[in-house]
Order: sequence, then C-alpha cells, then structure tokens
Amino acid sequence: MVHINIVCVGKVKETFSRDLINEYTKRLSKYCEIKIVELPDKKLPEKSSKALEQQVIDEESQQIMNFISKSKSYNIALDLTGKQYTSEEFASKIENLQQITSEINFIIGGSLGMNDELKNYCNEKICFSKMTFPHQLIRIFLLEQIFRAFKINNNETYHH
Repeated sequence: MVHINIVCVGKVKETFSRDLINEYTKRLSKYCEIKIVELPDKKLPEKSSKALEQQVIDEESQQIMNFISKSKSYNIALDLTGKQYTSEEFASKIENLQQITSEINFIIGGSLGMNDELKNYCNEKICFSKMTFPHQLIRIFLLEQIFRAFKINNNETYHH
C-alpha cells in the first residue's frame, strides 16, 4: 500500500475545511496510507519588504526540505508553473508511481510560495489551475483528486 504525505505550511483553521479534509482522509484510507503534515508558517510583520518575504519563503521551503529529504519518496510540488493533468492522466500518474515508489509527497508551500531550490529538488511540479486559490482549498482539491484517482484506477464509480 502506497504512503502519501500532503506536506504543507500552516494549519487549516476553518471547521468546514477541516471536516472536508478529514472526510477525504478517511475515504482514502481504503486505498493508501495518507498523512497530512502541517509545518509551522512564518508570520510576516504588517510592513514587509521583498527581502523579508524572500526570507520567509526560504525558511518555509527549508522546513519542507528537512522533512522530504529524509525519505526516498517521489516529491511533487504544487506550483503554478507545473504540468496540468486531467483526472484520468493524474490517476495514471498515481498508478505508475505506485510501481516505482512506496511513498509520494505532495508539497504545498506557504502563502508566499516556495523557493527554486525546493521546486528543483522535487521530481515534478503539477498545477491544478492557473488561478490562485487559498491553501486550505488546494488541500481539499488535492485530496479529492487523489481519491478520484484511486476510484478511477480501481474501476469504481464516483459521482461527487
């Protein structure tokens, strides 16, 4: 059974978002070992600068690197410059990855993004949309698409 980590910066505060995340995590437990890894986010002062923002990006990216570099996992960064997949292509990607690795990390950076070092460390970058979404929603989108991928790969119907 493949192990999937959703590695992200910051906590989800809204109850409705946490409820959806918990629901998809429960549904996914039938197909994989799934874990949400929430790393602490760095707070920016009211008056910020580009240099300070870059420092926050670097610190948050380093936290992610410290976590993902400890394993031989396949690392996928969620990034606006990444490849876009259909649900079927994404399902095929997950199925193929299960043949070559026992662990997949999906990485969601902080609200300012992630640095190039982290992006380049990852095996691949994927993009759900060219639009910008709150990080809480991206977690839900990602969990839903992983769940959909397992349903597709197991020839099970899914109409949500």
